[in-house]
Amino acid sequence: MAAAAQDKGSGAYLFSIVLVAVLGGLLFGYDTAVISGAERGLQAFFESAGDFTYTEFLHGFTSSSALIGCIIGSALSGLFAGKFGRKKSLFFAGICFFLSAAGSYYPEFLFFPKGVASQGLWVAFNLYRVLGGIGVGMASAICPMYIAEVAPANKRGTLVSWNQFAIIFGQLVVYFVNFLILQSHKNDPAIVEWTNQVGWRLMFGSECVPAGLFTLLILLVPETPRYLVMSGQDEKALHVLTRINGSSAASQILSEIKNTVVEKKEKLMAYGFLVIFIGCMLSVFQQFVGINAVLYYAPRIFESMGMGDPMTQTVLMGIVNISFTLVAIFTVEKLGRKPLLITGSLGMALGALGVALADAVPGVPGIVGVLSIMIYSASFMFSWGPICWVLISEIFPNTIRGAAVAIAVAFQWISNFIVSSTFVPLYSWSPAFTYGLYCTMCLLAAFFVWRLVPETKGRTLEEMSALWRNRQASRK
Repeated sequence: MAAAAQDKGSGAYLFSIVLVAVLGGLLFGYDTAVISGAERGLQAFFESAGDFTYTEFLHGFTSSSALIGCIIGSALSGLFAGKFGRKKSLFFAGICFFLSAAGSYYPEFLFFPKGVASQGLWVAFNLYRVLGGIGVGMASAICPMYIAEVAPANKRGTLVSWNQFAIIFGQLVVYFVNFLILQSHKNDPAIVEWTNQVGWRLMFGSECVPAGLFTLLILLVPETPRYLVMSGQDEKALHVLTRINGSSAASQILSEIKNTVVEKKEKLMAYGFLVIFIGCMLSVFQQFVGINAVLYYAPRIFESMGMGDPMTQTVLMGIVNISFTLVAIFTVEKLGRKPLLITGSLGMALGALGVALADAVPGVPGIVGVLSIMIYSASFMFSWGPICWVLISEIFPNTIRGAAVAIAVAFQWISNFIVSSTFVPLYSWSPAFTYGLYCTMCLLAAFFVWRLVPETKGRTLEEMSALWRNRQASRK
């Protein structure tokens, strides 16, 4: 019986190590969304400073300063993953999450008097937020990479898709935590003052719990077999592969990995420019379709449509997002990556067009715009949300994956910043034009996937090396 189990591998073992890695995705969502509940109290706190004027511009910077860290972290992820390994890099990301949460809760630590807003304290707070962003940037690149490198080919798409589910779930968790923190003092006559002095601190500090748990648990998971082979640790790699895939399959997989890992690292362009271009453009299109303009500013959008309490609509959209992310998880290995991306692009284009028409055509009921936003968001959640991460984690050959993923994810955060920073002025000028622009980007994304992106369903990571070698040879 034990021999049969060894030959088949342990699904429970695979599930347990993927679950730990997925916690990194939850922290990704938690850290990026915690600011939504804390920003008003934070603004009031720094507006009380006596040594500088806390302007709307400075508040905008404070609200988005973590994105600077995200760009830095994603750019460093390839260097860290290649030099120190996937496991140690994720441990470092966990440390960044924990220190950022603790520092954002108590930015006065050692250097400033508690509760007294000042310019120096504002700088310290933003440095802690940038540190958290570095953790997010590293986790956003390395968590999908880790999962892809431990997962069998026939389960890889589903397991990597769970990372996106964890990101969305992390956002919902922190919305709920922020709500409970505010509710705990709802009957306090001085609730506004309490929120401005204490409430926002508790929101940031609450991240210490999942961050600490992730940092400890990551010490218990193994390094990925592919990194172990690249580091000359074949016996350890075989042990991990045997526990996941069974003894008979492990030797074959190890042989395939060794055949593709001729040297520890190849030049970035060793497989041609096209593979790097496709990886980066997947990241660019994931953001240029405009989804974060919806996720970050949903209450503002729903309020402009005159649909009652905007937070109710936002929560409903969150439930829709979770539901349709599950659609991707359970269909990605059956339908493939390309069909989901193309279908999702067309669905988003339809939703964006509906929002544009609701604004441009007089007399259109507000419910049309709300439903269009729901279609737009749902289409992203079963396609570009999870599937882009799946493809980025598996499309690159073994010997350049660390550096290539880092570049692709850095492009993603830069594109995120561009879309997030331009949405408000564009939307204020013309909602119809803004969503018409996103509609066009969705159609371009569908065409890009159809023409250039290879289908990776069922292919091993080692087979991707051969695919790009063949494509490179055919172009010469």
